Amino acid sequence: MDAVAIDKRMIGPVIRLHPDDNVVVARLDVPIGLQVPGENFTSRSQVPAGYKIAARRISKGEPILKYSVTVGFANVDIEPGAMVHSHNTEFREFDRDYAHASEFKPVQLLPENERATFQGYLRANGKVGTRNFIGILSTVNCSATVVHRIAEWFTPERLADYPNVDGVVAFSHSIGCGMEMTGEPMQLLRRTMAGYARHPNLAAALVIGLGCERNQLKGLMAQEELQASPTLHTFIMQESGGTRRSIEAGVEAVRALLPAANAVRRQSVPASHLSVGLQCGGSDGFSSITANPALGAAVDILARHGGTGILSETPEIYGVEHTLTRRAASVAIGEKLIERIRWWKDEYSVGRDVQINGQVSPGNQAGGLANIFEKSLGSSMKGGTGPLMEVYRYAEPVTAKGFVFMDTPGFDPVSATGQIAGGANLIAFTTGRGSMFGSKPAPCIKLATNSPMFHKLEEDMDINCGEILDGTASVQEMGQRIFELFLRTASGEPSKSEKLGLGDHEFVPWQIGIMS
Repeated sequence: MDAVAIDKRMIGPVIRLHPDDNVVVARLDVPIGLQVPGENFTSRSQVPAGYKIAARRISKGEPILKYSVTVGFANVDIEPGAMVHSHNTEFREFDRDYAHASEFKPVQLLPENERATFQGYLRANGKVGTRNFIGILSTVNCSATVVHRIAEWFTPERLADYPNVDGVVAFSHSIGCGMEMTGEPMQLLRRTMAGYARHPNLAAALVIGLGCERNQLKGLMAQEELQASPTLHTFIMQESGGTRRSIEAGVEAVRALLPAANAVRRQSVPASHLSVGLQCGGSDGFSSITANPALGAAVDILARHGGTGILSETPEIYGVEHTLTRRAASVAIGEKLIERIRWWKDEYSVGRDVQINGQVSPGNQAGGLANIFEKSLGSSMKGGTGPLMEVYRYAEPVTAKGFVFMDTPGFDPVSATGQIAGGANLIAFTTGRGSMFGSKPAPCIKLATNSPMFHKLEEDMDINCGEILDGTASVQEMGQRIFELFLRTASGEPSKSEKLGLGDHEFVPWQIGIMS
């Protein structure tokens, strides 16, 4: 499933992704009656850019092949030149050979003296930050207003004397009480919070609870082995005198932390300290041709420099998970991934109208994606072509290097929250429709799949991977550009989402339990 190499001299109206495919992808809007160069058919309908066209007759029940991977089945006989989409494509299960670790090839690391560096914040525990925030976390929704009021007090004017501090940011959520007191839902919330509290992009953190919630502050600290320290303060509102006094106490605590946070300086560190969360949102028919494989090429480069790329969104690898298990470093790692898939299919989403059971969002449909198999085909490409080195549960600390997977939902804020809690100090986000997303404390860079959207939404997009379609860059060239942007962003260059101030509302822990 290698990315297509588009010949810069031979840009036509359609793109053939693999010699065995029975569909091609419209590079441009294709009018009815067009005799397609290089293909033995004439278009039978108007086909929007990004949509599929039958390159030969596809009989009812026959697999529809894109990149020589099954992305659905014809539910009628489809004639050459006809548009292929959800109206004539059936989603159904089919057998896949996982062949665990059968195609494993270790990463060929570059010699240390050839590896890239960036300017990062080296913390006392040896981890490296790409930003320098002070964070304030709520244990429960009841302390959400307090943490936001504390953060809001620190306006740019009040932080003017602390130029090395990127800001004071609140991380609140809607749970923490009325939920299961034990088991995975509570453990998940606590390890997510702990991942942020100890994140290398935070110089210091405050954790604020109400006092009577189920997510007790003492329980959080004990489960996650957190201890109060000069850089980790805790408050309980019911013991601090209520809302106003808790806000005042929090403001004073942050003010006391600012001088030490401001004293930290960036220094040259190896790119092996980069951990990039890989996201996609608002995907379209070009995602698997431009931005996703280009991001995958950047991840392959990062892995050779000793860094880490974290692929997630479990529902969005469903149908192509066998392409990942075959590259697993061991049978056990491949089986970990399938265990997560089976939990989603057999326990978590049974009978639910969610994308792992077939149907993708209206935006994905409008962008040319017929079902989850086709979406997964592109989504999985963000991880590159290297070996799968480990599989993690949501928000677990990521320690392996190279390409890894974390089990998360496909909803971007929830997925990115898990990646950041796991240690991602940078987020790379591909989009075809134009998702407006940013994150804190890890900066987010946005990669557009096509030029029209990039130019329309240029204030939000960092790189135009549509140049691959335009014939002005190859996938590998774009991957190198993305890798270089990793280094610049990690060194302090602000991303477009940072310039727009995004990221204050994207801390969204995964809520998997019941509420009572």
